[in-house]
Amino acid sequence: MSVRVVVADDQELVRSGFSMILEAQPDIDVVAEAGDGVEAVAAVQRHTPDVLLLDIRMPRMDGLEAARLVCAQSACRVVMLTTFDLDEYVYEALYAGASGFLLKDVRRDDLVHAVRVVAAGDSLLAPSVTRRLVADIIRRRRAEAAAPSSSARLDVLTAREEETLRLLARGLSNAEIARTLFVSEHTVKTHVSNVLSKLGLRDRVQAVICAYESGVVTPGTP
Repeated sequence: MSVRVVVADDQELVRSGFSMILEAQPDIDVVAEAGDGVEAVAAVQRHTPDVLLLDIRMPRMDGLEAARLVCAQSACRVVMLTTFDLDEYVYEALYAGASGFLLKDVRRDDLVHAVRVVAAGDSLLAPSVTRRLVADIIRRRRAEAAAPSSSARLDVLTAREEETLRLLARGLSNAEIARTLFVSEHTVKTHVSNVLSKLGLRDRVQAVICAYESGVVTPGTP
């Protein structure tokens, strides 16, 4: 079954270029294009794609608001498109439920890989963005230090599931987690699924955010 994709960008050349690259793949089908956030949300509602490539800066409705609506209303997974990896909206997009981001100068093979990875239920974060995301989370935690701790929500996890969450937050793949815990990859997939389900998280990106916000992992943790 093909991965169904909607490409949303207000620059026609960028939009059509991405679409041509993806359409050339036998397992990817671009079902619609959109020129702004309003069109993107409507396209997702109409075509129920697996993945939405969504530009952050667009007219009428920006990508951030569109991401919130799409993630709240559908199972479609969102990958944000941005010109600069310093874009301040990247973090807000991840909090809104986006599964990752790509720079617009992404290599052809990396674009295709990203769509496949996200469609398969995984997430995509560049190391530079992960570092900045962690720093942003820590800044927010310090600003809200007087608020009740959010670690109580982790009480629903077993010890092995909490350890899986900790390793997820360190950026380990399922295979690496399996080797660390001396279990099979199938068992790791079960633990990851349980963590996401019990904590009400959409994907691994939100699991990373949860781990840092809850204090399970702190910067510099080996």
